[in-house]
Amino acid sequence: MGNRRRMARILRDDLAGEFAELCDAQAGVVTVTSAFRYLGESAVRWRLQRGRWRRAGPGVLVTQSGPLTEEQRLWVPLLAAGAGAVLAGLTAARLDGLTGFEDPRVHLLIPAARRMRQALPGAVMHRSVLLGTADVHPVRRPPRTRVGRSLVDAAAWAATERGARAILAAGVQQRLIRAADLSGVVDHRPRVRRRALIRATLADVAGGAEALSELDLCALVRRFGLPEPDRQVERRDGQGRRWLDAVWHQARLVVEIDGRWHMDVRAWWADMERDNELTVDGYRVCAFPRSVVLDTPELVAMLIARALNRAGG
Repeated sequence: MGNRRRMARILRDDLAGEFAELCDAQAGVVTVTSAFRYLGESAVRWRLQRGRWRRAGPGVLVTQSGPLTEEQRLWVPLLAAGAGAVLAGLTAARLDGLTGFEDPRVHLLIPAARRMRQALPGAVMHRSVLLGTADVHPVRRPPRTRVGRSLVDAAAWAATERGARAILAAGVQQRLIRAADLSGVVDHRPRVRRRALIRATLADVAGGAEALSELDLCALVRRFGLPEPDRQVERRDGQGRRWLDAVWHQARLVVEIDGRWHMDVRAWWADMERDNELTVDGYRVCAFPRSVVLDTPELVAMLIARALNRAGG
């Protein structure tokens, strides 16, 4: 009878005070060590046996019996990885606003000296000696790297170089960070994977090419030895301010890359109207779908070269 009363009291009191604050801060996910320290081993085992709580990972408990929330799916491997672990790469970047990149895995950074006894399902472990305040955000929860570090790591860990470039371009295009600040992160990481590619991509982004389709055009121009255009040129026309992907002013040539087919008739007409106004003002416009730039770059380069040669540009 005494033991039953004791358990009833614990049930009433265990979500009060510091333990309640811990649960709130970590979306109801706690380590076994923390639960034992606050409640005692017998009280914790009692909840597990009766299905009030459940184990969610190595040394990690969830203070509920239902399915995990998305936030809890981040906290479980993070706590299982131990002190000093933080969310990183695409996982951290998406929390800070990056859109358009899906990866169901949870990317973690752990101290370089850490040795994990077992793999964490659904998590990818990366090690680093750079986990100080310059790299890890001091207050955001769950703990994660700063957005610049997150984007650079995501680019370094991407499966392909095109994926790496897309991540960097999107981070700047979505106004999460400036290209100059990303370059500072790279300067801080002399051994980061794909460092040369990342620096070249950021130079292009800083020069005005933000979308991946425009970066593809940058690569094509250099590959075939074409003159460098001005990128993301601002133009004010009858519809207000618009941006042109690439302009060779001396040749009065404009090249536009369409990232996708326009399904919206209004957007389609807006592009046609822009091209018509440019033509009236004495420019020639070459427009290419992004797929053509990728699949037949020789054709695109030949047409641009012909247009430049005809104008003497």
